[in-house]
Amino acid sequence: MEIKELQIITNQLEETERFYNQILNMATLDRTENEVSFQVGRTKLSFVGATADQPVYHIAFDIPKNKLVEAYEWLKLRTVILPVTPESNFSNFELWNAKSFYFHDNNKNLLELICRCDLENESEQPFDGSSILAISEIGLVADDVPFLAETLMSKYGLEIYEKQPAHDNFTVLGDENGLFILVNQDRDWYPTAQKAKSFPVKLIFNNGSGEDQELSIS
Repeated sequence: MEIKELQIITNQLEETERFYNQILNMATLDRTENEVSFQVGRTKLSFVGATADQPVYHIAFDIPKNKLVEAYEWLKLRTVILPVTPESNFSNFELWNAKSFYFHDNNKNLLELICRCDLENESEQPFDGSSILAISEIGLVADDVPFLAETLMSKYGLEIYEKQPAHDNFTVLGDENGLFILVNQDRDWYPTAQKAKSFPVKLIFNNGSGEDQELSIS
């Protein structure tokens, strides 16, 4: 599955543009009075201004699988990296054959740079913001995860991610290239104590079986 466009909300539009420009080195793609967007590899990421109190999302960005340490060294000079354990700032998802690290943007969105070692996406270019390949994960929060999973699978032809068994409070839909991370309200966003809350999300994605599809959660 490919996440082609992601739209979320922010109550800090100017600060958000500044963070993505200056910290992640992403140029502004479009800017209006109430929206700012960036091209994140293959994905268009847009923030829409809203009055919601501190909307928070989880988003993962794919990077070349040979660039984890280089990306970490580049980003730790620009913002704070979050600890995964007392001993390490890196996660190791053995079932997924993936490694990653985490940080916050200005909105306290939980962002992740992740290497998926089963993909052939090595790069020999020095790492910077332009090295990010795509948005590969977006967290979707629900009161009833199994119901949301069944609804999305039935409507959009999605499947449970083959590397991750489904659970009542945590289910992953999609494939190696794009994932919807379904979690219960108030579940901790790993590896933090941030509680998952539902905020508006709009997506354009392609599950590989046909035309682009649109998903909107308010």
